[in-house]
Amino acid sequence: MKLKPTLLTAAIALLINNGGAMAQSAKKQPDNVDVKVKTLLAKMTLEEKIGQLNQYTGDNDATGPVSKNNNKLEQIKQGKVGSMLNVRGAKDTRQIQEAAMQSRLKIPLLFGQDVIHGYRVTFPVPLAEAASWDLGAIELSARIAAKEAAASGLHWTFAPMVDIARDPRWGRVMEGAGEDPYLGSLIAKARVHGFQGKSLGDLDAIMACAKHFAAYGAAIAGRDYNSVDMSDRLLWEVYLPPFKAAVDAGAATFMNSFNDLNGIPATGNSYLQRDILKGKWGFTGFVVSDWGSIGEMIAHGYVKDSYDAANAAITAGSDMDMESRAYIGNLQQLVKDGKVSVKLIDDAVSRILRKKFELGLFDDPYRFSNEEREKSVLNSAENKQAAKEVAEKSIVLLKNDKQLLPLSKNVKSIAVIGPLAKSKKDMKGFWSIDWAGADENDLVSLYDGIQHKLGNNTKLLYARGCAIQDSSRAGFDEAVKAAKDADVVIMAIGEAGDMSGEAKSRSNIHIPGVQEELVKAIQATGKPVVVLVMGGRPLIFNSTADNVPAILYTWWLGSEAGNAIADVLFGDYNPAGKLPISFPRSEGQIPVFYAQKSTGRPSVNDKDIIYKSAYLDLPNSPRFAFGYGLSYTTFKYSDLKLSKTKLKNTETLTATFTLTNTGKYAGEEVAQLYLHDVVASAVRPVKELKDFKKVMLKPGESVTISFVIGKDKLSFYNSKMVWTTEPGKFELMIGSASDDVRLKSDFELVD
Repeated sequence: MKLKPTLLTAAIALLINNGGAMAQSAKKQPDNVDVKVKTLLAKMTLEEKIGQLNQYTGDNDATGPVSKNNNKLEQIKQGKVGSMLNVRGAKDTRQIQEAAMQSRLKIPLLFGQDVIHGYRVTFPVPLAEAASWDLGAIELSARIAAKEAAASGLHWTFAPMVDIARDPRWGRVMEGAGEDPYLGSLIAKARVHGFQGKSLGDLDAIMACAKHFAAYGAAIAGRDYNSVDMSDRLLWEVYLPPFKAAVDAGAATFMNSFNDLNGIPATGNSYLQRDILKGKWGFTGFVVSDWGSIGEMIAHGYVKDSYDAANAAITAGSDMDMESRAYIGNLQQLVKDGKVSVKLIDDAVSRILRKKFELGLFDDPYRFSNEEREKSVLNSAENKQAAKEVAEKSIVLLKNDKQLLPLSKNVKSIAVIGPLAKSKKDMKGFWSIDWAGADENDLVSLYDGIQHKLGNNTKLLYARGCAIQDSSRAGFDEAVKAAKDADVVIMAIGEAGDMSGEAKSRSNIHIPGVQEELVKAIQATGKPVVVLVMGGRPLIFNSTADNVPAILYTWWLGSEAGNAIADVLFGDYNPAGKLPISFPRSEGQIPVFYAQKSTGRPSVNDKDIIYKSAYLDLPNSPRFAFGYGLSYTTFKYSDLKLSKTKLKNTETLTATFTLTNTGKYAGEEVAQLYLHDVVASAVRPVKELKDFKKVMLKPGESVTISFVIGKDKLSFYNSKMVWTTEPGKFELMIGSASDDVRLKSDFELVD
């Protein structure tokens, strides 16, 4: 396997070098912006102020229930609209912006879009990117998406989604970074930096929007839009850290969430928006509601009508109303009735105007709407290459018995089988942007990727075998014949691209239909079988996991999916992905995650079940654990040394060890550091991820890796919910996965 510099490597190096500057510039505001905001605010009527808080969708690409509104342009001309979503393209955004320039004060519109994992070029779904554990690659993905979106007239993306999710039944798990708050916080920071670039106002940057604030990922039963009920400890320890990381990274905006939190809808939740976000954290950007969530507080039973909904939302700190029309229809009357202070409205409007000034829209409302720039930036060869390399990094090798992979490029014949073998659209996954008439040509299927890789030297046989969800086995015979006629079989199974995402909750997350039966039938031929599992969430496939020799989890990898998978299958890229979320054996285990707390009757292993916290019919352990992922090579961990065994609060401890590539391929390993606070005033998880390093090693090469441990890694919320440290013993664990600890030691924190 050859080591060669890549576009991604070079780009990541540049991002890392500029990282500090990005964080600072994202927070920096021109000195005169506040003066400009106050001056403009003083000129505005109450009606014009309320207009700035009102957001409508365009007539295409709706991402929620649409309210009919035939006079949007007229309202824009009257200054009654502050933002539009689902309007894109330099031509269309310019035309609508021209309407805003006919308003009395000529306040420009903001144009927003759900740019979740790529714009014109599609990158892997966010959960897949999280599997790369490669912060530079994740930042670059957002950076390219921002460049393309900004060139298309957009100012704002409703991303990143930073919700922690431990229930794969929840369809929106595909939008986030998985189950762990430490990894999730680092990825939140990377994505904010990627979207916002060096500075808001640059023509290659768009505003990020951290969502959904807060705790949406803990919806009861994994059912989308459902209630959330949790302790303050769980909220602060697990679900809030990625949002705080987004604030620290300079995120321009936040979006509140659909769910109620402990009985209070997030949209009307002052504790979340006023006390924590704008108070304790000092957030200076603005908060947008989720689609219609202000009006949905009526259905929650929290308010009786849109009048009360508007009152609750603006009071709680929700600045912009996305598509519920509650503000535009009620705020003026609420002020007249003395229910809402103008100061509240002025604060919300000022936050929005500040971002419009920072984007440079008052200097030139059309500066992002340049058709020539749009043509030159979108869908470039450079962007496609980056998408392929990020996709390669996102693939996780789950199983490779007898080193079946990588396959030889000299193989004479390959049977490519399965309902997803030739699929193109599914490769994009949910929350991708449709481009009329372009998708089929721009997307690379698995079959096409293999064909591009091997050319005419290898005969490719194809059989669909079955559909994704039906029960028909009519195609099995054709598939079995193709397998028998081939030297190797590559199978593509999983879920359709629209089976994971918003409103895509599933009670059954097994591989759908008869796909696993097809795998059994093909394996019965005796031919070597490689299975690729495609999806946007952890799926359950126990039969395949138990019996198939080689399995790659390929998620939904985007525009270059087929080319990226082919590179991995045939050894041009050594897979290095690690799971960012645990894969259950059964829905009955959910939620299953690595950072469990011990009980008074802990189960030591999966056989220790009598009068222990365990199932009678199922192991406690997941099918595949958080942090798990194999390589075509092997790695040895050795020579763990601690710089000290006792440290004070003001000191740091350095743990060093040697990592050696003991195999025959060059490859990357993600070395993971976990800590366990053994005795504390509040029970701590059995292990918590506190650091990781991803390194590339040639065969036989060794490197010394260091982890620095200080107060930041040892602090927690004590029994009184105070963020602090407590003296005592800590267990230190270093390994290749949460369930594959290779080195152990302990140390003590002393007074």
